[in-house]
Formats: sequence, structure tokens, C-alpha cells
Amino acid sequence: MNYLILKQFILLWLTLSLSILALPDGLAKDPFAVKRAKMIETIEAEIKTGYGNLANKKLDDNVISALNSVPRHEFVPKKLQHSAYDNRPLPIGHGQTISQPYIVAIMTNLLHVGKNDSILEIGTGSGYQIAVLAELVSKAYSIEIIEPLGKEAQARLQRLGYDNITLKIGDGYYGWEEHAPFDAIIVTAAASHIPPPLIKQLKPGGRMLIPVGSRFMVQELLLVEKSEEGKVRTQQLLPVAFVPLTGKH
Repeated sequence: MNYLILKQFILLWLTLSLSILALPDGLAKDPFAVKRAKMIETIEAEIKTGYGNLANKKLDDNVISALNSVPRHEFVPKKLQHSAYDNRPLPIGHGQTISQPYIVAIMTNLLHVGKNDSILEIGTGSGYQIAVLAELVSKAYSIEIIEPLGKEAQARLQRLGYDNITLKIGDGYYGWEEHAPFDAIIVTAAASHIPPPLIKQLKPGGRMLIPVGSRFMVQELLLVEKSEEGKVRTQQLLPVAFVPLTGKH
């Protein structure tokens, strides 16, 4: 290699190196950072225009931070990682999907969880929703009925360092009495009715979100609130489309 070509090569290498160093720290380390930021921007715009019975048209800052912290591309099949931050659900195998980011964001926002809270999720899926919630709470529990999916999610969450999440394989209809009561419960599959065991395991003052309806009919996302006196109130929030809750109940 002659001196002129070598000099040009060194200058090009220095230019590229300086360009990488000039990137925001998170972007330099995470090539998906721009896509994740765009996803959050899209979600916020959609919430502002809004539909359904959503009182709050803005995401809490802590929810935005959680969405920005969780690498959604790690929770979808590798062949779909290029679409991981699109605002739409994606297949994750076994006839299941990872929820649309918009739905994950508003359900997380509606739960009003805090750093000392304990939460239960019914329907782990790939583990994305519980990972987002784990950024906000002290203890996160999740139940998945499809064994291969549950084992994959558990390995993924352990690899990503989520040490405040506990998973089990089982029928989520019956909740997880061992760790009850919960400050919040989130169900990520559509049930024909609100499971009584979940109402029982919800702490007084707690909130539950659950889609109710069948696969081939309009489903409604319900907010279930239990008063300090134990009285239960439900509110329809918006139409949704979830895979059905399965089990022998």
C-alpha cells in the first residue's frame, strides 16, 4: 500500500471513529435507540389524539423511561427484529403475539404502579410487558400457560438481568395466591369474564386491567378497581384485540 492510500485510509478511519464518539452515549452503544425513541414518539402522538374512555392523554415520565429502557428487539424472533419498534403486534410463536407498543404503554400507564409495589401479570408471552413493568415496581410476577413460551421468556429475562421478575408455568386464571395480595394485576389475554380468584388476590386500593370478550367479537379493556373497603368497580376503557385466555376453567 503506497503512502497516499495509507494516509487516506487513516483519515477515513479517524473520521468514522470521531463520528461514532460524537453520537449520544446511548445511541453509540445501542443501534436500536433511534427506533425506540421514534416508537415512543408515535405512541405519545396516538395517545394525544386518543380514543376510547381514557382520561389521561399523556404518558407518565416513569412509563416513558421504562419503555426507553427495555430493548423490545430482544423480545421478538430474530427475523422480525427490524420491525420490533413498529407500533403493531408481532408473532412470537405458539400462536401468540407480542402486544402493540401503544397497548403496552397505555396499560402500564393505567396501572399507576410505584417502586414499592408488587404486580401480577397473566400471560407472559415473550416477557416484554412484564419487563416494562419490572422497571417500575419492586416485585413482578408472571404466569404463562404455554410451557415452551414460558421457558423461553424466563431464559430471556434472566439473560437481560431482570432479577425482580418471578415466572411460573401454569393457568393464570387462578392467579398466584402464594404471593398475593398484589397492588396491581394485568391480564394480557382476553377472558370471557373477570376471574374471581384475581379479584380476590387484588389488594384493597389496587387496580386490574383485563380484556374481556371472545376472539371473534369486540373485546373491551376493563379497568377493575377495588376500594379500601373491598368494593369492586369496573369501567370500560377501549376496544382491543387480544389472543384468548386459555386453560381448563
